[in-house]
Amino acid sequence: MLWKRLSIHLGVAATLLASLSAPVNGASLDGQLRAAAERGTAADVRTLIGQGADIEARDAAGATPLLAATHRNNVEAARALIDAGADVNAKDRINDSPYLYAGARGHDEILRMTLAHGADLKSTNRYGGTALIPAAERGHVETVRMLIKAGVDVNHVNNLHWTALLEAIILGTGGARHTDIVRLLVDAHADVNLADGNGVTPLRHARQRGFTAIERILLQAGAR
Repeated sequence: MLWKRLSIHLGVAATLLASLSAPVNGASLDGQLRAAAERGTAADVRTLIGQGADIEARDAAGATPLLAATHRNNVEAARALIDAGADVNAKDRINDSPYLYAGARGHDEILRMTLAHGADLKSTNRYGGTALIPAAERGHVETVRMLIKAGVDVNHVNNLHWTALLEAIILGTGGARHTDIVRLLVDAHADVNLADGNGVTPLRHARQRGFTAIERILLQAGAR
């Protein structure tokens, strides 16, 4: 009886030891890669990719490791993923991609990398807007400058019938950053008379909000 119990315990121990020493399976590697993309280093990311982790594996929300890195603004992890060929345009279930999210959040280092690796400038978010529109709304001056230089359409109209110029005014503060963004958009030939879905022009919106500096910029550009 004692020998039988000892044999059972030895068998259980051997099974446990084998499971601990076995190679990590693909699903576990993918989960580790997502974790490394969020909080790890470039070396962690490269190691996991070398072990066979899938750089395009999706989580429950449809996000790839690169989008996870972009969410956390983990620049070095994002660089390692992009260097390994990660898709900068891969969208999750709410139509965010690494490129679109970096633009919307002003994560300029990651945005610069996505632009250098095939970012789709015509891609749109769940509101039908380009990366430029939320960047303008949120006051990311350098991001707006970068996207304009890249060639994003400054007159694109989203599902709310707003352009980047309208969002910078309607949802902006009227302060220095949004004033600078309006100036950048106007200098890039944004249509200063392109009205919203209710026929209200950028100039009228600026006047209604008392944004005098923006009003001056629009008037000098021929706004009515």
